Amino acid sequence: MPFFSQKVPDDFQGSERIDKYIASLPNGFNRSKLKSGIHEILVNGNKSKLSGKIRAGDQIDIQWEDNIPDNIEPENIPLKIIFENDDVCVVNKEQGMVTHPAAGNWSGTLVNALLFHFGMGAIEQVKEGSAQEILALRRPGIVHRLDKDTSGVIITAKHRDAENHLSQEFKKRNAQKEYILIVRGCPPKRDGIIDTLIVRDGADRKRFKAIDESAAKNLRFGEDAVRFERRNLPCGKRAVTLYHVVAIYSNYTLIRAKLLTGRTHQIRVHMKYLGCPVLGDPIYSKKDSLFPDATMMLHSRILKIRLPGEKDLTTFKAAVPERFKKMIALLREKYPRAYRSKGIKAKEDNLENI
Repeated sequence: MPFFSQKVPDDFQGSERIDKYIASLPNGFNRSKLKSGIHEILVNGNKSKLSGKIRAGDQIDIQWEDNIPDNIEPENIPLKIIFENDDVCVVNKEQGMVTHPAAGNWSGTLVNALLFHFGMGAIEQVKEGSAQEILALRRPGIVHRLDKDTSGVIITAKHRDAENHLSQEFKKRNAQKEYILIVRGCPPKRDGIIDTLIVRDGADRKRFKAIDESAAKNLRFGEDAVRFERRNLPCGKRAVTLYHVVAIYSNYTLIRAKLLTGRTHQIRVHMKYLGCPVLGDPIYSKKDSLFPDATMMLHSRILKIRLPGEKDLTTFKAAVPERFKKMIALLREKYPRAYRSKGIKAKEDNLENI
């Protein structure tokens, strides 16, 4: 994937749009190509848009992809449908499936599968217009996403009005998301809150890291998910996760986690911050000596959201994946004296009650 890096000279005068500045450089490229193939723009390590302004001394890093397909094609990919009506479709996304087409993943995505499921035709790849408009057309109906290696419940919209409604529910933080995960190590508390800033890791652009900036006090896992001050601090974006330890198997822990914010890689970064990376995480964890072939043990278990035309929240639950059941069975066999939260019994089928 092509990558462009340029530092604005220290003697540069005034400010200018990123796309215009890049187009003016001897080694630059035209704005049309930049818009059609854009993957990510960073200015001084922070995400930016083509319309963003640059000034003297700024470091610009741009990643894009050539050979973008002309259409997003429907693909007959089996889906696990949890719920569907005229407005929405709720899916239990399989591990390994990318949510929407993007650089390096132009097929085999949830969007490709939904186009086929809905009986829709191919979507033309628009390559002109603003970067935001181009990206929006590549992910019709997608209002939130799950990482490729994260499985579980995801809701999609079937028409524009439903998409706008769901987008507002997420934007206003009315939607509630809960995950189950298995980590290496054990958190410092049985119930805890992780309240940090999340910033891009300057040493590796694919990674993020948490910076300590505690703001929430005395908030437990079971309390209202909106009881925190909604603010972003100057450096990075505020991220808040509540967690509850379900069971401890020596150096492995089964956890429930609620997101109070929705940052990229949030749970994965926060577990790494606690010193308890998600088992099987290819970015934030090392290969485990006991389970070297483990894939990422992170699953979106529950989504509560207000559907179009409804007054109350509707709860959707994705079944516990087989990889979790097998892993817990192995851990229970190896460490039979495990700690368990009250009400959790040492039976595999009780995972469904978590």
